[in-house]
Amino acid sequence: MEIRGLSVVLALVASGLGACSDAMPAAPPPREAVAAAGAPATSPAAAAGAFLAALDRGGRADATFDFDDDERRDWTYLPGGRGGLPLADMDTAQRAAAFALVDSGLGVHGRRLARGVLQLEGTLREIERAGGSWLAFRRDPERYHLAVFGDPRGTPPWGWRFEGHHLSVNVTDLGPHGQVVAPLFVGANPARVPSGPQAGHRLLAEEEDLAFELLHLLDPAQRARAVIAAQSPGDIVSGDDPAAPAIAPAGLPASAMNDAQRRQLRRLLALYASRMADAAASRQLQRIDEAGFDRLHFAWAGAHQPRAPHYYRIHGPTVLVEYDNSQDGGNHVHSVWRDLENDFGGDLLRRHYAAAAHRH
Repeated sequence: MEIRGLSVVLALVASGLGACSDAMPAAPPPREAVAAAGAPATSPAAAAGAFLAALDRGGRADATFDFDDDERRDWTYLPGGRGGLPLADMDTAQRAAAFALVDSGLGVHGRRLARGVLQLEGTLREIERAGGSWLAFRRDPERYHLAVFGDPRGTPPWGWRFEGHHLSVNVTDLGPHGQVVAPLFVGANPARVPSGPQAGHRLLAEEEDLAFELLHLLDPAQRARAVIAAQSPGDIVSGDDPAAPAIAPAGLPASAMNDAQRRQLRRLLALYASRMADAAASRQLQRIDEAGFDRLHFAWAGAHQPRAPHYYRIHGPTVLVEYDNSQDGGNHVHSVWRDLENDFGGDLLRRHYAAAAHRH
């Protein structure tokens, strides 16, 4: 069994994390309070406590829920209303505290992507406004909501969610069992900025490029196994259900890959894991190895070249990673990491409750 620490695995994507260094789209992040994407994260509980302390009574009422509230699992990546306090209702200090909490659950790559999604929302608004689309009014970089579930100053579990169009970060804090950062969704529309000063910018360039590289590393027989459909499904198959649906393994198993192909698969998987905070990412990757890296399946659907609708997924006993670029002619990406055992805490949360009951 091959177990790799996060530092070793992330070295595989170190060059890739700098590869998408295009200047960000012209739309600025919401006000000046958005911290630098590479800023170090603080303690999650301390960050949550500081955020709640920065709010007035009304803000705390909007931002907080019981841990067992159904809202905690009612996640979505679509535009529209959701629970929590929106950035639009926060002042500068409150926004800074909000992003300190968000940063506590994300790695450097994830922080960059989160801010990039908000900036792309402004870019999309300008594109749709210029085209006369009625949808432009729905695009708002300040319509992203932060919700805290349970009491971060008390006994775990507790959690939080930062969510809006094309972004959903769901964190469950289990004290000694650490954080579960799943489901973790990042989208990009446009996937490639079509015009203007930032033409060509791709927020999720690495997620696309590494996957195409893997596809093209396969020989014809392997590619025939990996390709599960001639057309992409139109969206991620798992959708925004609270529990990821059961999907039969399909595509090319890692056990049928050569060393170079397996390294590329691992590099792609590590890129997705690097969206979350280092400790959470390390646990995820270790569990994948413990369950058997060879049991992962790489599946593809749709076009075999960029700028046309395509889809892929990495599926194993503990994880489902999906990437779909089907909408708008292949210029609109949805991507997600699902923990098939521990989304929203899952099995770890049940063990946490069992251990607490046993102690009493």
